[in-house]
Amino acid sequence: MSGIYIHIPFCKQACHYCDFHFSTSMAKKDAMVSALQKELELRKEGFNPDSYHGEVVETIYFGGGTPSVLTSEEIELLIDTVYENYKVSENPETTLEANPDDLSKNRLIQLSNSPINRLSIGIQSFFEEDLKLMNRAHSAEEALESLAGATRLFENISIDLIYGIPGMSNDRWKQNIEKALSFDIPHISCYALTVEPKTALAHMIKAGKIKNVDDELAEQQFHLLVDILEKEGFINYETSNFGKEGFFSKNNTAYWQGKKYIGIGPSAHSFDGQSRGWNVSNNSKYLKSIQEGKLPMETEILTTTDRYNEYIMTGLRTIWGVSLKKITSEYGNRYCDYLKKQSSKPIEQKLLVLDRDTLKVAKKGKFLADGISSNLFFIE
Repeated sequence: MSGIYIHIPFCKQACHYCDFHFSTSMAKKDAMVSALQKELELRKEGFNPDSYHGEVVETIYFGGGTPSVLTSEEIELLIDTVYENYKVSENPETTLEANPDDLSKNRLIQLSNSPINRLSIGIQSFFEEDLKLMNRAHSAEEALESLAGATRLFENISIDLIYGIPGMSNDRWKQNIEKALSFDIPHISCYALTVEPKTALAHMIKAGKIKNVDDELAEQQFHLLVDILEKEGFINYETSNFGKEGFFSKNNTAYWQGKKYIGIGPSAHSFDGQSRGWNVSNNSKYLKSIQEGKLPMETEILTTTDRYNEYIMTGLRTIWGVSLKKITSEYGNRYCDYLKKQSSKPIEQKLLVLDRDTLKVAKKGKFLADGISSNLFFIE
């Protein structure tokens, strides 16, 4: 098994662009930690247990929300619960997503002495004006201080950066990349700012308070990113992720390669190879259900077409691409013939390349990977 994802549904404040599930009230934090422990215990028997029998946990990932709002003791309590209830590999990749304002010198020391061996730090930008526009909880100074401290204590560090921010020039984006590189970190995740419905960002754009996202500028900044990081020895192993050799995210790579995983916490998703499950996106309903000893989860059995489409979507985002041999063996000739037909035009346009048996997105098409994939989906 790939691993266990634990969703921590709390944040100090709401970022204007975020549509993930979280609460800015910490009133139920203690109850939530207890419920997460309880769900870990319940899940070892639930959600098609035969699919997970004998599986070994290779990664533990704390996502959110903002997992770094938990104390180090609470994080270790949850990790201990994983070890008590599951088979865990000898040295699992154990990641904590953290915000710079939570990474004081003392906190970093605590974390370095814990089972956490990988930090994913939500920098987003090194410029104050960008952070204020996004309503981030940290300052530019805290971003720099957290990285300076983290790099002294951790080898495996990833940071998040956002491009395509209204008002961000290509020059400022280059400065962001160069500042990140100055800390000699081995992994960088970069995302185009997306305007999700019902977010504060969407409302501000509609009201004319800030400019809308410029897709052409975002594409320019993506290609700048790829060019700069590849020259510095980073591998663009997934559309939004760049890692030095040996530092790819094992947790995320497992998702893209279709491995099994268990999601713990409100809104968390799970996958057992054939079925997908997702927990209720409501803290109160989640807590009530867990307290009653019930899993607050809906499930669906994926059809052959569902699994084919997911493989296309995830595979084309990665350097491993989509194997025609795998398409034939797992989904059948019908799907392989369809894929060959649908991919012929983007191959002619040099958006896709067929490398022997494997279909991959060309450099020219990387920014458009999701759109290219959707045109290859099999529609019943």
